Amino acid sequence: MDIFSFYIPILITAFTVTIIITPLVKKLSIRAGLVDKPSERKIHQTPVPRMGGLAIFTGFIITVSVCLPFNKQLAGILSGGLIVLLVGILDDIFSLKPWIKLSGQITAALVVYHFGISISFISNPFGGMLFLSWLALPVTIIWIIGMMNIINLIDGLDGLAAGISAISAGALFIVALSTGQFVAATISIAILGSCLGFLRFNFWPAQIFMGDSGAMFLGYILATTSITGVLKSTITLSIAVPLIVLGIPVSDTLFAIFRRIKNKQALFKPDTEHVHHKLLDSGFSQKQVVFCSYIGSIILGLIAIFITKLSGFTAYIIFGICLFIFYQTFLIFRKNLFSILSKLNIFI
Repeated sequence: MDIFSFYIPILITAFTVTIIITPLVKKLSIRAGLVDKPSERKIHQTPVPRMGGLAIFTGFIITVSVCLPFNKQLAGILSGGLIVLLVGILDDIFSLKPWIKLSGQITAALVVYHFGISISFISNPFGGMLFLSWLALPVTIIWIIGMMNIINLIDGLDGLAAGISAISAGALFIVALSTGQFVAATISIAILGSCLGFLRFNFWPAQIFMGDSGAMFLGYILATTSITGVLKSTITLSIAVPLIVLGIPVSDTLFAIFRRIKNKQALFKPDTEHVHHKLLDSGFSQKQVVFCSYIGSIILGLIAIFITKLSGFTAYIIFGICLFIFYQTFLIFRKNLFSILSKLNIFI
């Protein structure tokens, strides 16, 4: 299949629809009074419309509805996505209690599983597959819910969640295309286009926020895409690929969980202890923090793509070496990070 004649038009369609829809959603949010007001926990200083998730969803669903034949798999993804969007919108309006929001997320995951989208096996480092049997249901639910909350937790700076989601979707697109998972590739390139279109209005200084509706939907669609694409393939380390691609928000979420358990805090209680908050407190600008997050995500995405080309136990060895090098590089340059970023002010 010719990537330029088929997938590039999908990317352009999603980008164009989203960039047209977003200003309309912005006006609707302002008229309805659905704005995110400044507070001590938030970075912005003026009220900002927060229903951008509706624009991302609209750009995505119009694109895939036109470009993909409607089947059971697509029906499951769109049905679950609609539930996630509605729960997110209700949360943006009424600030739902955590257990209500979690119930909605579980419902969406159950709908997806009902339509046959599940993590039914994982690769065995010593060869072959490990079939999950009855564990497929809980693993699938945890995977989808986890991804939704991972993206939601990093949505704290202008353009951060949308940009990392775009980079992750691009990496998943390449992996899905290389393994012949064309539905997953189409969905990935559509969400990439929608994120890029939304970033036109969401990058600093943001004119509109995606809200919980957008962050949860992006996490959901990345989770289901990875199931239908990467995790349905037989590549070695398939389960690790989306985790590597989303390495920055995944690690930030794990640290947040450990931190809140240690401090005896509610797991879903928002705080200002995330990596991006700490970098801001250290003197970095919003654009610098977001720029570095993009670079880190691109590097992790390239590592994930590289690992998919390997097979057998070699993939695990190379994966370990890559993580070690990445970590050591971070240790070497972290002391000079501020001066490096200061010199980049001319660019960012």
